Amino acid sequence: MNTETLLLRLRADLADGGLRGSFLVRDLRTGFEAGIDPDLEFPSASLVKIPLAAATLERIRQGELDGSAALDVEPGRATAPGPTGLTRFRHPARVAIDDLLYLTMAISDETAADALFALTPPAEVTRMTRDWGITGITARHPAADLSDTPAERFDPADVHLAHALAINAGTSGRGHPVLQLDVTRASSGSARAFVNLLEALWKPSKVDEQVAARVRELMGLNLLRQRLSPDFVSDATKWSSKTGTVLNLRHEVGVVEHADGGMFAIAALTESQVPAAIQPEAEVLMARVARELRDHLREG
Repeated sequence: MNTETLLLRLRADLADGGLRGSFLVRDLRTGFEAGIDPDLEFPSASLVKIPLAAATLERIRQGELDGSAALDVEPGRATAPGPTGLTRFRHPARVAIDDLLYLTMAISDETAADALFALTPPAEVTRMTRDWGITGITARHPAADLSDTPAERFDPADVHLAHALAINAGTSGRGHPVLQLDVTRASSGSARAFVNLLEALWKPSKVDEQVAARVRELMGLNLLRQRLSPDFVSDATKWSSKTGTVLNLRHEVGVVEHADGGMFAIAALTESQVPAAIQPEAEVLMARVARELRDHLREG
């Protein structure tokens, strides 16, 4: 099947499944790539924690921060479904910066991420990312904002109303009355921008190799593996990734490394048109689209 025919079919599959997406798969050995609307900008949700981790590690490398230094972290006391780690703690904790990095990346802990953002604010994370030559990714707000959406104001039985608002209230210019869904106010990026970041972390680049190696390790420790992971993990592959979720947005970006030396950077950023909080079918569909794009490049 040629690329054009494949992309037409995958676009139709996404539409039939109620998804709109920005996908890009790049062969990191050859540079060849295939994608669907890879330059469409999306609110990045927790994907912003990748540049946050890289920026924090760079400051540790430069001696501006001490990874072993312990910080007093106030509990998040979250009660709604979703948040993890310190965000659900009821009592203060004292946690080292290195361990906050692990919590931020492995379980997407928003309170841990905001402890890191307090050290390196969003604007500084963006500046450092630009200094590495990565454009198109912007950090704009604390991670806690991701758990402060209309969904948290509804009873569980009515949460579909928040998703209906998310789906129907956007503008043609990607604006939205919900801050977390407005690409001009939320942290944002495109599939291409995140693939460029992944390439900078997996191949020699302006990112220091010590920093890149630790980010790769942290992404390999990701425990949230319900999305793309089932289509990319096996005894002969290694899958390292980060997910992002807010309201009707479901994202994941990562790198699959094959035993034969093949290495593919993958970004799948999606928004659902179905007003429901739990959509396992959407997870399956976005993984299948990403897998077919990877298979097409690998077999080509």
